[in-house]
This record gives sequence, structure tokens and C-alpha cells, in this order.
Amino acid sequence: MLRYTKLGFAGNVEPCFTIPTVVATNESFSNQSRGPTKGNWMAQHNASVMADLDYLIGEDALQRFRVSNTYSLSYPVRNGQVENWDAMERFWQQCIFNYLRCDPEDHYFLLTESPLTAPENREYAGEIMFETFNVPGLYIAVQPVLALAAGYTTSKCEMTGVVVDVGDGATHVVPVADGYVIGGSIKSIPIAGKDVTQFVQQLMKERGEHIPPEDSLEVARKVKELYCYTCSDIVKEFNKHDKDPRKYTKQWTGIKPKTGVSYTCDIGYERFLGPEIFFHPEIYSSDFISPLPSVIDKCIQSAPIDTRRALYKVRIVLSICSSLFFLRLQRDLKKIVDTRILASAAQLEVVKSQPIQVNVVSHPIQRHAVWFGGSILASTPEFYGFDRLCRLATPKQNMKSMEPAFAELIPSSKECIEIRKLSH
Repeated sequence: MLRYTKLGFAGNVEPCFTIPTVVATNESFSNQSRGPTKGNWMAQHNASVMADLDYLIGEDALQRFRVSNTYSLSYPVRNGQVENWDAMERFWQQCIFNYLRCDPEDHYFLLTESPLTAPENREYAGEIMFETFNVPGLYIAVQPVLALAAGYTTSKCEMTGVVVDVGDGATHVVPVADGYVIGGSIKSIPIAGKDVTQFVQQLMKERGEHIPPEDSLEVARKVKELYCYTCSDIVKEFNKHDKDPRKYTKQWTGIKPKTGVSYTCDIGYERFLGPEIFFHPEIYSSDFISPLPSVIDKCIQSAPIDTRRALYKVRIVLSICSSLFFLRLQRDLKKIVDTRILASAAQLEVVKSQPIQVNVVSHPIQRHAVWFGGSILASTPEFYGFDRLCRLATPKQNMKSMEPAFAELIPSSKECIEIRKLSH
């Protein structure tokens, strides 16, 4: 399953490049460098050097892997965590020099990380950035905080809310209060974009659609992105499809990669059943059966009591949803909250609780909301004065010199890390 990396320069609305996070290395050179020591040591040294140089990333890596048997693919990131740091270093090197075409010694860098990332991972990232690329400054930010920061340019957005970050490998529900991540209330669920893709693939396979096995996963991903939507009532949606199949059934036309022959397949129930696994996960797997609105409610209820009303104004960061997803999520979450208030009012007849406002909103460019928030933060003049911005010992010493809109972002630096170059 492909994961994507977004890279570009601060101040841009959208990233300059969005490439798959994959590295293709030449195994023939690697095998020569690991050969027996009795051979020519110079040949082994040259093979080791070529193994470090002969690699590709992104779409070029995928294309080379399809046409050559000597290249193997490596995915440095899995479920939002870096697992292969050697491949990650190679990936960053190609991103900086071949895509961005910049000198890392002349630029500050802002990296994002998912919630619940171990501190050791930050240390590894800082070590690579400072020791290998010799960057002058590094800022590692938590993605949900950047998603909330993106709202500053579009509306009067407070840095308080619950960010539902649905990525490719994991979904995190992260409460943020005044720019601070409430770490003890973070919830993670094992349902994400790749699960929607696999469920769509499974449904089309069970229905007997004639799709080449080597192309089925890519077809399912494109069906998810182009045709899937969220319905308000799954029973009514089944009835609509059964009454008029021609109106709601779409057709997909593809070309077999080996023979070049075209084929067609129907797209039916999976259009709305794919995103439905967030609201009825039992239709996909019996390992996890808690719907997303229930997880959000538990996340807010576990937060400090004085922040709960503000946290119900949920901010969504999704890349696989339609506008109906937000309406469905707000309706189900409001139903849970109202049921709790009615039950509480029945027990306490004298004291009546005020209604709680549940508001589910999204960023206009939700696909790049995290990127946009980080770009805005990095483009402020204070970011380029990196030593002052990231000095965590006195985080508020430069409040007066900052723009009012971004002055409130300084407390969120507690969720970031300042890594300075170490002298040996």
C-alpha cells in the first residue's frame, strides 16, 4: 500500500511535490558487497559504493521495479512510524537534492510526525538532518496542531478542537486545547485509508468482477478516490441501488498491464460500503467494532472536564471523504451527546444541563490542511529566527514581536522538539 510524502517550500498553499514514500535499491550491488571476503576487495568496495548510489524513490522507483528484476522496494514508513532509517535517509536525500533542488545548509526544515511517536524517532530524525544534511535548524511538529493552525487564514479558528486524522495506515483522534495536545486522551483506531481500499477490493472480488489480480489493488484505490461516498442510511441506500441499478452503478474501464487488452467492471455497493466501515466497522472486521463517532466521544470524555465543551467543535482532516461524511459524523456524534444529556437529566431532575454544541467542520483544502498549517507557520518571520522560536526554556519571550494571529501558536512548541547540533 502506497504512502505519500508532501514536500515543498514555506508559504505555498499546496505542496510542490506529492510522491510515494518508497525506495527502490539495486540488489545486485548489495549482494556483491556481501560476498565472501576472499574475493577482490576493490570490487566489493565498488559494489558497496554503487549500492549506496544506485537507488530511486517515488514514481521512478515503482516504474523501475516493474521493468527490472534487480531492484527491490523498501517502504520506510509503516502506520505513520519510520521503520527503516537507512531508506528514510536515502529518501530525504533525493527529496532535497533532486526534487526541491536546494542546499540544505541554507534552509530551515519543518518535519511533521504522527501522534504517539516515540521520542527516539525524533532523535534519529534530528541526527540525520544535522549530521548528514547539516541543516541550520529543525522543527518537528505534531500533525493535528498544524491542521488546526491552517484555520487561522480562513476563519476565526481557535486552537482548540479534536482533530480526526485519517491517514493511509492509521487513524488518530487527537484532542488539542489552546495549542497543547492532550496526550493522555489520544485514541488510535486500526481503520484507515488502506482498509477502505482493501474492503473495496474484497467486495469487487467476491462479486466476480474480471479484474487482473496484479491490477486489482490499484483499481480499488482509484474507485475509492473517484466514486466512493458516505450515505446517511445504509438500508435506504441498498434499496435505492436495487430499485434502479443503472442509475447508481458505475463502470470502470482499464487495460491489462501484461496483454494491453481493455476490460470493464461494474462499481455498485462498494461505492457507499467502503467509507461505511468507519461507522459500522463490524462489516469489515470483527477485531475492532467501535464506530468512529463513539471513539471521538470517548476521546473527549477522557479529556479534562473544563475543555470538553470546546472540544466538541471537531475539526476533521481527511483525504478520502465527501461533504456527506461530515454531516453523517456530526449527526451521529450529536445523537450520542444528546442521549447522554437526557440520561443525566432523568437522574438529576433538579439540575438541567445546557445543550452542547457539536460542530464538525473541515478545512477548504482538507487534503493539504496539515501541509498548509505547517507552511503558514514556517513562513512567518519568527520561524526564520529559529533559535528564538524554538527555545523551549522561555517559549513566550518573543510574544510581543510576533503577529497576533500566530502568537498563540508558541505554546504548541511544547509538542515539538528542538534539536541542536552536537559538538563531539
